[in-house]
Amino acid sequence: MRSKSGSGATASIAAYAVSQTPALAAICDKLQTEIDGALPNATSKIWHGSPVWFIGENPIVGYRVRSERVDLMFWSGQLFDEPLLRPLGKDKAAQITIQGSFDRVHLRRWLQKAGTIVFDYAGAYARKRANSPQG
Repeated sequence: MRSKSGSGATASIAAYAVSQTPALAAICDKLQTEIDGALPNATSKIWHGSPVWFIGENPIVGYRVRSERVDLMFWSGQLFDEPLLRPLGKDKAAQITIQGSFDRVHLRRWLQKAGTIVFDYAGAYARKRANSPQG
């Protein structure tokens, strides 16, 4: 994984945005700028086909373009006590769908929480593997 300040990760995430329609690319560019600014110690890369930022080995925030929208996901989002974020899956993730503009005040609050409320996915999955009959 490269640091977000490394040209490789930044270029890969920028290339992800460029490959989208102009409207969705604009959302991606704004999200990248906000995330990079709010999480200066995070690293980023294209992970499972989408831009994702990490603290240590734990995914923190990422987004994925769908047709006509961008889904913004926070891996610890269910722990944020934020009603606009809807639970996603069985772990602690939550997301919001963005179509057009988004509220930067909410985004910045969520990003601040994402940098401080970090569910230990790496440790949880390591423990799960260690406790499995095959582990």
